[in-house]
Amino acid sequence: MPRTALRVRRWAAIAVLGGLLAGCGTENTDTGDPASAAGAEARTPTEVRPIEVATRITDARGVTVSLPKPPEKIVCLVALCDDILVELGMTPTATNSQVLAHPEFLGEEKAAEIPVVPGGFLSPEAEAILAHQPDLVIGLEDTHGKLAPALKGATVFWPLQPGSWQDSVGYLRDLAALTGRTERGEQAEKAFRTRLAKAEQQKSDRTALIIYGSDENFGVATPTTDVAAGLFPKISHYPWKSRGVDGSYSLEEILARDVDVLFVETLSFGAPDGKLSDKLAKNPLWSRIPAVRNGKVIEVDSEVWAKGRGTRSLGLVLDEATAALR
Repeated sequence: MPRTALRVRRWAAIAVLGGLLAGCGTENTDTGDPASAAGAEARTPTEVRPIEVATRITDARGVTVSLPKPPEKIVCLVALCDDILVELGMTPTATNSQVLAHPEFLGEEKAAEIPVVPGGFLSPEAEAILAHQPDLVIGLEDTHGKLAPALKGATVFWPLQPGSWQDSVGYLRDLAALTGRTERGEQAEKAFRTRLAKAEQQKSDRTALIIYGSDENFGVATPTTDVAAGLFPKISHYPWKSRGVDGSYSLEEILARDVDVLFVETLSFGAPDGKLSDKLAKNPLWSRIPAVRNGKVIEVDSEVWAKGRGTRSLGLVLDEATAALR
């Protein structure tokens, strides 16, 4: 698979960017990583620790964020930020994500009222960001860290880099503490943990697979490089391991694994040009995959599955995945 397409999804599926997507996911070394054998069997606890209001937090990656007062005007440069804000009952002052248009977020009409940061995901314009006079700007560390010097002194920049659902929950808790919306944060975490624990109790023995791409060249989402895929060893048989930036799987290998349920993320580069599953159907091997033969190929919303990565998005992933895996 071409390097560009691989980088696209390793954003964990970070974002569709006008004509490009980029960024890298981080491999999860937490002992609770669902990609590990132990993590795949351990039941997720549903208890939620109280969140305390704070004006200064240090996140799991050691980044410290200090604010004089709870932030009210927040600019989101990564969809995880939008996801967290909606969970906390807030909306971004400006965004460059499309996930807000999903009906389980704001819906198209309300999402259209949120200003869009020009420049796209890769190169959001610093002047445009500062024009909104934000109290806090949240972006992706390996993509938006370069903006930090331009924002310094005018606002606070918080770089995120989620590698697992546990990271996403941590960021939710941190922003709940900073905004003072602790009860909403606890409720959102509780709801997600409960969803995940329920899905674990009903774990399917079917083999699942998530693929992504924009044309016949596709990638496989693996638990250590993709937050949504990190849930799958807990709810299904998911035998896919990362092969690094330059490695991927062939249709021959997928055929050999007897995939029962296949989830497809079509990533758009500009104007939509058809579903990935339709393009792959041109390959004669495609029709031999059990999931294809049995009508279990499911095109999913890449804004949620590939880019959201917060508790609301991941909850939707669990709902859709468990329904398909029954």
